[in-house]
Amino acid sequence: MMDRWNADQYLKFSGPRFRPGLDLLAQVPLDTPESIIDIGCGTGDLTLAIRARWPQAKITGMDMSADMLAKARKLDSDIDWVEADLTRWQPASPVDLVYSNAVLQWIGDHPAVFAGIAGMLNEKGALAVQMPRNFDAPSHVLMRETAAEPRWKTVLDGVLRRDPVADPGVYYGILADLGFRHIDIWETEYLHVLTGDDPVLEWVKGTALTPVFAVLQGEERAAFVADYAAKLRRTYVQRNDGTTLFPFRRIFLIARR
Repeated sequence: MMDRWNADQYLKFSGPRFRPGLDLLAQVPLDTPESIIDIGCGTGDLTLAIRARWPQAKITGMDMSADMLAKARKLDSDIDWVEADLTRWQPASPVDLVYSNAVLQWIGDHPAVFAGIAGMLNEKGALAVQMPRNFDAPSHVLMRETAAEPRWKTVLDGVLRRDPVADPGVYYGILADLGFRHIDIWETEYLHVLTGDDPVLEWVKGTALTPVFAVLQGEERAAFVADYAAKLRRTYVQRNDGTTLFPFRRIFLIARR
């Protein structure tokens, strides 16, 4: 499979991108977990934060992107960095904590995904998951509208999923059905203050646009981006101080048996 992730593009907004992951980590109710998996570890920056909190733990960072993992491996040679597909991978033995920041929205069939994660945990293990839930925000609505225009509709049909993340109550039901009894779910809307030219476009180039970029190349990609960027500028207007405000809602899930 072609690696569609560009680590350098993703890291352009590393501060606001990593903050939700740090907020999730701060709420994990474990004192001394011995074994931890970071699903979708990306460039490994948040995996290092996990290491800093629990330096004694055996930590595995797993991701599908070779480009992301190339950066991660330079950070810490004691962490076990694994290139794998979550839907086809299982650890050698159950672990105390599975942590996943901004990853599971890319995978369908969440009941099956969470069942798979639950199967990675020992009997007292915990999971901690954060996912974006801003798919009704203008950044995503305008992307889908652009993809639905006649020029792009045929080639991009089905590429952008409409509702990859469900309502909080759905996840409570999934986790309860899997036997979790201590379930904590909340949502936060961050107001990211971005700078530079077309910052919302630059943000989504590192994440939400990657399925489009996997299909469109060269002049076609440039034309799509130009159409979409014009829509974004009319919606996310740069302020007089040079900043652009980008509200971003996220859902957090922590569960223990």
